[in-house]
Amino acid sequence: MNEKDLLSIKQFSDLTGIKQSVLRHYDEIGLFQPIQRGENGYRYYSAPQTIAVNLINIMKGAGMSLSTIAEMEKERTPGSVLKLLHKQESQLNQELLRLQKAFSIIHAYSRMIYEGLMADENKIHIQRMDELPIEFGPENDFNNGYFYDSFFVFIKHMAEQKIQPLCICGGYYKDIDAFTDTPGQPTRFFTNTADGKDTKKEGNYLVGYSRGYYGHLGDLPKRLKNYAQEHDLTFAGPVYEVYLHDEISVMDPDQYLIQVSAPIKKQH
Repeated sequence: MNEKDLLSIKQFSDLTGIKQSVLRHYDEIGLFQPIQRGENGYRYYSAPQTIAVNLINIMKGAGMSLSTIAEMEKERTPGSVLKLLHKQESQLNQELLRLQKAFSIIHAYSRMIYEGLMADENKIHIQRMDELPIEFGPENDFNNGYFYDSFFVFIKHMAEQKIQPLCICGGYYKDIDAFTDTPGQPTRFFTNTADGKDTKKEGNYLVGYSRGYYGHLGDLPKRLKNYAQEHDLTFAGPVYEVYLHDEISVMDPDQYLIQVSAPIKKQH
């Protein structure tokens, strides 16, 4: 092949974005060598070699060692390369799943914190809410009076079921009476998880806020009921309680921000 039809190491470096020093190192270890050397010892590359070196960089960036890539290049056959690529695909798929879970959690926390910052804490209002996949824990027993005993049972249940929760854990009350009669003692706890067998249904919800530690809702139950009566609204399902701001974003537990939402409909 005539040198005029080839690329110098500088031209190849400019074309691929790979430093000349890296190309020389690849050559020295037998990983990726120029297609030809001139009488002056200069390295020359062909345009199609950009494809091969791009794959090397992708595999390197995906965590494959240079020695493994070099071995593949040295003794490559379609079968051996396919086997190695399948192995790398499996490893990358596991990493993608891990990153997707991490992204989901970070995104959910960001959304909750932002929603809390935008909330008018003193205002009761009607809000359209999207469907939310959730997983319920067992029914709570507050006969001993301890909030955290029931919450611990919930966390243990999630672990036993191998359920990977996202960050939104909250309280579920079977109806408005359960919420107003025993505020801070939900019928069940729940977590937001992509694989949840249950759902918080889409619809119009009456929403209110309060500040306080877990289980402390102040006069929020009374304010929600009063608002519904004044605006001819009927509660039409379970009540949900989540902490938009908790120990993740607030240092003072008495300043945790609680959001309560209950589905409603207009009285006929």
